[in-house]
Amino acid sequence: MNPRYRAIETILSRPPQAPVDQSRRPSEMFGEHVFNRKMMKHYLSKETYVALKETIEKGATLNETIAGPVANAIKAWAMDKGATHYTHWFQPLTGRTAEKHDSFLELSDDEAIDKFSGRELSQQEPDASSFPSGGLRHTFEARGYTAWDCSSPVFIFETTYGKTLCIPTIFVSYTGEALDFKIPLLKSMAMLDKAATSVAKYFDPGVKRVVATLGPEQEYFLIDRLYYELRPDLQLAGRTLFGRPSARGQQLEDHYFGSIPERAFAFMNELEQEAHRLGIPLKTRHNEVAPAQFECAPQFENLNVAIDHQLMCMDLIDRVARKHNLAALLHEKPFAGINGSGKHNNWSMGTDNGKNLLSPGHNPEENLMFLTFFVCVIKAVYDHADLLRASIASAPNDHRLGANEAPPAIISVFVGSQLSKILDDVEAPPRRKKNEKSSDLLHLGIAEIPALLMDTTDRNRTSPFAFTGNKFEFRAVGSSANSSNPMTILNIIVAQVLQEFKETVDGKIKRGRNKEAAILDVVRDYITASKNVRFEGDGYSDEWVEEAARRGLSNIKKTPASLDAYVSEKSLKLFTEAGIFTKEELHARHEVLLESYIKRVEIEADLIEDLSTTQILPAALKYQRELLETVEGAQEAKLSKDAYSASLELAEEVGKLTSAIRSGNKAMEKARHGIESLATREKAIGWAEQVLPYFDSIRAAVDGLEGLVPDEYWPLPKYREMLFIK
Repeated sequence: MNPRYRAIETILSRPPQAPVDQSRRPSEMFGEHVFNRKMMKHYLSKETYVALKETIEKGATLNETIAGPVANAIKAWAMDKGATHYTHWFQPLTGRTAEKHDSFLELSDDEAIDKFSGRELSQQEPDASSFPSGGLRHTFEARGYTAWDCSSPVFIFETTYGKTLCIPTIFVSYTGEALDFKIPLLKSMAMLDKAATSVAKYFDPGVKRVVATLGPEQEYFLIDRLYYELRPDLQLAGRTLFGRPSARGQQLEDHYFGSIPERAFAFMNELEQEAHRLGIPLKTRHNEVAPAQFECAPQFENLNVAIDHQLMCMDLIDRVARKHNLAALLHEKPFAGINGSGKHNNWSMGTDNGKNLLSPGHNPEENLMFLTFFVCVIKAVYDHADLLRASIASAPNDHRLGANEAPPAIISVFVGSQLSKILDDVEAPPRRKKNEKSSDLLHLGIAEIPALLMDTTDRNRTSPFAFTGNKFEFRAVGSSANSSNPMTILNIIVAQVLQEFKETVDGKIKRGRNKEAAILDVVRDYITASKNVRFEGDGYSDEWVEEAARRGLSNIKKTPASLDAYVSEKSLKLFTEAGIFTKEELHARHEVLLESYIKRVEIEADLIEDLSTTQILPAALKYQRELLETVEGAQEAKLSKDAYSASLELAEEVGKLTSAIRSGNKAMEKARHGIESLATREKAIGWAEQVLPYFDSIRAAVDGLEGLVPDEYWPLPKYREMLFIK
C-alpha cells in the first residue's frame, strides 16, 4: 500500500488522545517549576533573600558572598522537585537555545555527594568553537563562558524522562565578545531605561526606572506526525518545497477564530499547563486564518523575561506536539498559497511607578508625555527603517513578507485615523499668542487623546509596525525567530532618539524657552521629519509600493541585501557609540546571518534535487509507462486514434514536465557552481538572485505532475491531507 494511504488509515483509526488532567486551577500550578520569590523566601535566609532580591531588581552580577548560599538553596529546591542535573541555558547565534547538562553528583573521598557551588551557579565554560561566531572564534579557540542572568528566573524543565534545573545565562567568548542574543538585549534595555527615564522626568520627577515590556504572539501549524515523517522537506527545511494547492484552502474564511478541533484543543490544554508551571503567562489561544494554523499569546512581561519565556514556549510547542502524535511547524511559510506564520511583538515601555508610557492619560500634561514617547518611537522607526528591516530578515521570512497575510518589506508605521489627525493638528497648530505657556496644550487637541481607547483604535494587518492602543505591534517578526534581535534593535533606536530629544529640549530650555513649549517644539519637528513613514492604507497594494518609493522609503525584498544595514556607517556609529557592539562584533554578526541564509537555501536546493529525482520522477515515469502501454495496446488492436489520444496527450504532458524537472535541476546545479567561490555576501546575493528562481520553476513542474499522476502513485502527503485530515 502507498505509504500515504497507510498514514491516512492509521490516523483515521487512531484512538482519541487521553484528556489532560484539569482538576487543578491554572493559578494553583502557575510557577511551580520556577525558583520564584515564594521559593526564595522558603529556601533562603532573610538576609540572603534581601540581597538576592536587590541583585535581581538592579540587574547586577551575583555577589560572591551570597553565591554559595543561593546555590545551595536552588540545589535543595531543584532536588526536592526531582531534578538530578543542571544546565546553563543560553541563546547562541543559532537563533534557538543551547544547554550542557551536568549532574549534581560528585565524588569526595570516594563518597558520592550532591553538590552545587556558587561558582557552578554563576559561571560555566561551554565549548564556544562550534557555535556561529562570524570568525570571532575558531575551532582551536574553544573557550567561552556562560554567566547567570539574575534578572531571568531559574526554572526546572520537565520531560517524560526527567527534570533539569535550567539557569538562564549570557554567553561570552574568552576574549570578551558577545556570542549570544541576550548580552546585546540586556545592554539595549539598560540604554533605553536611561534615555527614557531622563525624558519621563520632564513629566514625573519621581520616575526612577523605565522597563521595556513585551507580549510576543506565536503562530504555528499542527499536522499529524505521520505526514511529517513522510515529508523530508518538512523535516529538514521546515517547509514544503513541493505541493499542489488544495481545492479548498482558506478561501471560505471559516477557520479563523472557529471552533478549535479536538486534537488541537487537547494539545493546547497540555501546552498551557506546562507553560503555566514554568511561569509563562499564556493567556490566549485560537484558530488562525489558514487551515491547521493556530496561535497562542501571553500577557505582557519584562522584555528580557518575555523573550526567555517565548523561547521556552517554542520548545514546549514542539515537545507537547510530539506527545499528541502531532508535528508543530514554526516555519514562516510551511505551505504555499495560504497564510504563513509570524510572531507579532507587542512592545511598550513602563515606569517603575506603573505608568505605561504609550498609553494616553487623563489630562493635557499626561497626554503630552504620551505624545512625546509616541512620536519619538515613530521618529526612530523612520530614522532606522533599514535596520529594523534587517532585524527580521531571514530566508524563511522572505517567503512570508509581502504575502497576503504579512506586512510588506517596506517598513511603515500605522497609527490610526484619530491619532493621525492629532499629529496633523500638533504639526500645524492654530496661531498662538505671544508667551502662551502650557495652557496652550488645551488648544492642540492633546486633551482629547484619552478618548483613544484601545478598542476604538483600528488595526491594519498590512502594517509591519502598528500602534494598537497602548503598545506598538511589530508584525514583521517571523514565527521561527528569536525576538531578541529585533527587540534589541528597537530598544537602541528608540533610546537614541530619546537621547537626542532630551538634548534638544534641554538646549531650548537653557535659552529661555518654557519647558512645555520646548517639548512641543521638538515633538512638532519630529512629526514633520518622520511623517513619510506613517501610512494608513493597504500595504499589499501596488500603489503603496509606488507611493513608498516617492516618499523615499526602501523596499528591500531579499535577506542578503537587507543585512547590509548592520554594517553601514550609520549603524556602526550607532552601535559602537552606544557600547552595544564593537565594530568587529557587528561584522561578525553580519557574517553569521549571511552564512545562515546560505546554509538554509543550500539545504533546500539539495532537497529539491533529491526529492524530485528519487521520489517524484520515478512516480511520474511509472505513470507515463502505463500510459504508453495503453497507447501501444490500442494501436495493436487497431483502435481509432480517439481511443488513445487522451493517454498520448497525458504521456506527452508528463514527459514535458519530467524534462523540465531534469533540465531545471541541471541548470540550478550550474548556477550553484558559478557562485561557489564567491565571498560570503556575494555568494548569498548569488543564491537569492541566480539560484532561487530555479526553486520556483522546478516546483511548478512538480506541482503540475501532482495534478496528473494517479493518487496512488504520488509519494508525498498532499496539502488536502495534511491540512484537513485530522
